[in-house]
This record gives sequence, structure tokens and C-alpha cells, in this order.
Amino acid sequence: MNALFEARELRKSFGGVKAVAGISIEVPEKSIFAVIGPNGAGKSTLMNLLSGTYQPDSGELRFAGRDLTGLPAHRRARLGLARTFQKIRLFKQLSLLDNVLAGFHIHHQVPAWQYLLPGATFWRDWTRCREEGLALLDFVGLGDLAAQRAGSLAYGQQRMLEIARALATRPKLFMLDEPAAGLNAAEVAFLLQRLRDIRERGITVVVVEHHLDLVMKVADHVFVMDHGEFLFEGPPKAVQSNPSVIEAYLGGEFESGALV
Repeated sequence: MNALFEARELRKSFGGVKAVAGISIEVPEKSIFAVIGPNGAGKSTLMNLLSGTYQPDSGELRFAGRDLTGLPAHRRARLGLARTFQKIRLFKQLSLLDNVLAGFHIHHQVPAWQYLLPGATFWRDWTRCREEGLALLDFVGLGDLAAQRAGSLAYGQQRMLEIARALATRPKLFMLDEPAAGLNAAEVAFLLQRLRDIRERGITVVVVEHHLDLVMKVADHVFVMDHGEFLFEGPPKAVQSNPSVIEAYLGGEFESGALV
């Protein structure tokens, strides 16, 4: 498959700590690409480099053939890169629908003056975004709560709302940082199916995740890091049985996709 996103020899240090040391990846188009590794492996730093939250000390990044070097996060979002964070970042005083509508801001095509004196173009855009926003809330199981305040949601529901808002940017590449953190078993199962559905929509997914059962069930390809360096990559079955991965990260053996 063609690579939608490529990184070459990425390096990022904080003081004397090498958080990412010469990492190269190729993310196939319309796939679910998982990044795993023990705590401190550099996974979140790598995510921040891919999304533009951090800029690398050295290395190259390309998205759909375009050089991203030096491009800030908001410029990458307009190219079709979206992400979620480990710590949920919602507008908690706004409604669920308003949170999702905020994600459409990069796609508005409304003359500036119509934000002061709304005209036909403004209302067409508002109606379209509202319909798409409600559909995204339905997609993440929150359609009946559109008018509710985001801060009143349970933790797992807030995770789903953050996913809906990111999807409102209409990404080509969707990056999720620990999306299953804090979710119960039923919520993890729902998330797993949503990730598959997102891939079926033609969106490429990169997921950093500690929930290994989810990774092994949903990922097409797994990239393993340790101490900021490449350790192993391949399909889930190969990762499960690789001695270096077991020793450095898993601390045991897999049985039917679960750590024992």
C-alpha cells in the first residue's frame, strides 16, 4: 500500500534526554497504524512531532508527498491531519454540538462581514455544519445528548466527544493518543468498532495505545519503541511473539491477544 505519512530519522531531545532517537516510519494509506512501547519510550513525543505540536531537532516529515518540516500544527490541520490528546481538551462549558461545530472552523467559506450581518451564505454553512455535527455525535453514540453541556459528561463520553470534534476537521490522517485510557470494557469495545469504521471511511489512523488487547485486535501494523528508539515493527501476530518486544515491553507472553 502507498504510504500516506512518512518520517525519516526523526530526533528530539529535551536537555540531555533523547526522547526520540532516529525514528523512521511509513504509515500506509487507509490503515490503522499502532505505536506501542513501555512508559518513557517516546511515543507521545513522536505523536507531537507528527502532529506539529513539537518540531524535530532533525529529520524529515512528509504527508501525501508534501514536506511538513517546520510547518506548525494549525497548518497541518488544514492539510488533513487531526489528533486527540492523552488529557481530554474540551470546551466544557459549551454544549456537545458546539464542541463539534468548533472543529469545522477550518472549512468555513463565509465572507467575514456575514459573521456580523448573517446572510444566505452564513446560514447555508451553519445548517450544513449542524447536520454534519449531529451525524458525528450519532457516530460516537452521543446523538441524544447534543444540547447537554460537555463538562457534565462521564469520562468515557468525553473521550468520544473529543473524537467527534477531531473528525469534524475532515482529516485524511487521524492520530489518537491513548484513546482507551480510563475506559471500561464496554467503552473499549465501542471504541474498537469506531476505529474500524473510521478506517472504512477512508481515513488513515495512527493510534498510540497502552491497551494491548485493543491494539492486537484492530491494528493492521504495529510499531514498537523503547527508550526513544526503534525496537520492532510488523503485523500484530509478529509483535506478540517477538522476544525483544516481550522482554522490553510486555514482560510476559501473549495468549489469545491478552497479556499473561
